[in-house]
Amino acid sequence: MATVSLSAGVRSALTSLSQTTAASQQGQYRLATGKKVNSAVDNPVNYFTAAGLNDRAGQMTNLLDGISNGIQTIQAASQGLDSAVKLVESLQSTVKQAQADAAANRPTKTGTALATSTEVTATGGKSLKDIALDKRIGKAGAVVGATASDAGHLIDTTTNTNLALTVSAGATTFTVDLASTATVRDLVNTINSSGLATASVDDSGRLNVTGMGSDTLRVGLGAGTDAATARTNSTAAGNQNAAIGLATADGSSAGAGITASGGNSTVRSNLIKQFNDLTKQIDQLAKDASFNGKNLLAGDKLSIVFNEKTGTQQAKLDVQGSVLTAGNLGVLQAGTADAAGVSFNIQNDSSLETASDTLTNALTSLRSMASSLGSSMSVVQTRQDFTKNLVNTLTQGADNLVLADSSEEGAKLLALQTRQQLSQTALSLASQADQAVLRLF
Repeated sequence: MATVSLSAGVRSALTSLSQTTAASQQGQYRLATGKKVNSAVDNPVNYFTAAGLNDRAGQMTNLLDGISNGIQTIQAASQGLDSAVKLVESLQSTVKQAQADAAANRPTKTGTALATSTEVTATGGKSLKDIALDKRIGKAGAVVGATASDAGHLIDTTTNTNLALTVSAGATTFTVDLASTATVRDLVNTINSSGLATASVDDSGRLNVTGMGSDTLRVGLGAGTDAATARTNSTAAGNQNAAIGLATADGSSAGAGITASGGNSTVRSNLIKQFNDLTKQIDQLAKDASFNGKNLLAGDKLSIVFNEKTGTQQAKLDVQGSVLTAGNLGVLQAGTADAAGVSFNIQNDSSLETASDTLTNALTSLRSMASSLGSSMSVVQTRQDFTKNLVNTLTQGADNLVLADSSEEGAKLLALQTRQQLSQTALSLASQADQAVLRLF
């Protein structure tokens, strides 16, 4: 085949047109893909740097799912704690209702009359109540009734010149020595000062004693040759309770003196089921406070990973849950006993007081657990926000390396199209110069 030689003008025009067309195609490709670096051929450094940034951004984005699940798990436990607090507050309300109905559980003992109608006549019409209050408890000599000149006495203290009073309620005991000249009025005032019981003499001249709480009440009056013996006798058989009208039902004055037990309050009895049902709900609620198989109120451990690294370079947060049950909070169901054998008797004031303190401590524990979860939640949410911002930073950094400026590329393409048209015109002019030779023929 014969070789065709092009003139320098035509060759130059063709080269320029070819370059312009290639540049135009590249511009069109950049506008179509939105990237100025589409492969390692375009710019190896930018291409692989952007790929690394995008890869890390993808890994961090995947971690966001785990972080989000961790937040939901903590929120589920936090909501469980909030509900548990409300249940404990309801238990407190139940206990307060039981405490408000205290009167029905007060042990009460009513004695026999310490004054008679004969003494009323002998004292010139003094009331039975005043005669009983003014009587001396002890005096040397035979027991005598009240007269106009003598208040009378109840015990012959010729030998046993010392008197002592013991009042006890449950495990609490109050013991005090009485003067040998003490009156029934002094006895009443002493019982009232014990803080364990109240005493009074009614219009019939009877001594009445009522416990301040629902614990079994014991009152004993003792006499002895010395103070120690009198105190011992006040809590043993042979006490002087019969003399002050407080003998036991059979009149024996046996044991530690009179014994009176509180009754059962109907209101408190009706509150037992309510209290126990609320207590059970604490356990059931804790079991339901799970998310995606994790329950921080059942003692599960939650690990939340914050970065894409492994080993010692890995950043994560471990949230150790706690087992939440009514028993762990120290809240006993009515009628049950703890490991130490201590039971909760809703009819007993002391048990109610203990239960009230326990519930207060339970609220403190729950709020402490909630505070701990809140602190963990704050850390996780902070890391979540940081990770989102970091992903944006990495993505933006990668985009800056490879994305094309559409305005710039558009302007370049327009310029290239103009240049292409000019190149085509130049090629046409160069061809016309070669055709001038044909005019010679």
